[in-house]
Amino acid sequence: MRRGSRVGVILLLTLGVLAVPLKAQGSSGEKEPPGRESGFRLGQNYPNPFDPETRIPFELSPKYFENGQKPVVTIKIYNILQQLVAIPVALNHPEGSGVKVDRLVYHSPGPAEAYWDGRDRNGNKVPSGVYILQMDVNGEKRTIRMHIAR
Repeated sequence: MRRGSRVGVILLLTLGVLAVPLKAQGSSGEKEPPGRESGFRLGQNYPNPFDPETRIPFELSPKYFENGQKPVVTIKIYNILQQLVAIPVALNHPEGSGVKVDRLVYHSPGPAEAYWDGRDRNGNKVPSGVYILQMDVNGEKRTIRMHIAR
């Protein structure tokens, strides 16, 4: 095998590993850890990889609305250095689409969705790479990996 073709194979293997989407923690089809059976579900963003924007599906269970309570939801996106990059906005929320999902109160159980335009907090397009999305609902956290391919 020639040297150049070895480099190509290594590069393809590396890219192939990065392009494999991870399952979302708590997604349907997975067993939830004990005590989380009635929590929330964070789906994988779509499309993934994406450019320039993506949607983040999630579902809030009736557990959070017992006794008239309402869940507080925060979604943050970090780079691989664990630096905060962005906070997505809610879609179809009672307070309006475009409201940041940062300590945002939800009023009813069921499916919901957030949106990220692929920009950082200063409005700049973020570079290609892997980003970590963390969702927090009343202290319960889930994470997924997202891939931007520009």
